[in-house]
Amino acid sequence: MLRLRLLTWDVKDTLLRLRQPVGQSYSAEAQAHGLRVQPQALSEAFREAYSAQSRRFPNYGRGRGLSSKQWWLDVVQQTFRLAGVHEDGVLSLMAENLYRDFCSARNWELLPGAAETLSRCCQHGLRMGVVSNFDNRLEDILAQCGLRQHFEFVLTSEAAGFAKPDRRIFEEALRLGGVLPEQAAHIGDDYTRDYRAAREVGMHSFLLHAAGQGGHPEVPPGHVLPTLSHLLALIEKG
Repeated sequence: MLRLRLLTWDVKDTLLRLRQPVGQSYSAEAQAHGLRVQPQALSEAFREAYSAQSRRFPNYGRGRGLSSKQWWLDVVQQTFRLAGVHEDGVLSLMAENLYRDFCSARNWELLPGAAETLSRCCQHGLRMGVVSNFDNRLEDILAQCGLRQHFEFVLTSEAAGFAKPDRRIFEEALRLGGVLPEQAAHIGDDYTRDYRAAREVGMHSFLLHAAGQGGHPEVPPGHVLPTLSHLLALIEKG
């Protein structure tokens, strides 16, 4: 059995996921303003706008004189421009509305087993925190989804100034938790940013890997979670 004192968690696609594709949410917002834009076109435009903004202003513009809110407003407006919408007044209004909406529980849902697994970890005396490449809305999102009370701290890449897989965000989490690396484990769905990055600072880690996804042969079966409900059994096996 692993002698763990702290579990750190990724959030998006580990504990929470979007209820519907981004393109559908953006299309519905456009329709509310009398505009018809196809969800698929908006999904493709979003990927392009998000990638370009991330390259130009990494980590939500942290350290580049840009707030994370303005970072996202720019992404939303550029998404619509790429999809053929150019009315500035409507663009600003839709961007504000979508920024607000994606901070609410109505756009997010828990992954199967998330609430139950977190509760069982608490019952087993495991302390927990969040380590997520996310902006400062995450605390509110977790609260609205009924998860915030499980965590001693919520460390976002915006707050830390470093994004996974940078080792410094994990080192800050260990400092916040007051534990040694070998006393902590990280759980996430991304091999590079979660599983490998945590191990590179000496932590244990588990990779959430649903059936049907491409495998990572370098990850031992005992480190792979087919569902979140498998976590405590794997910890007990060590």
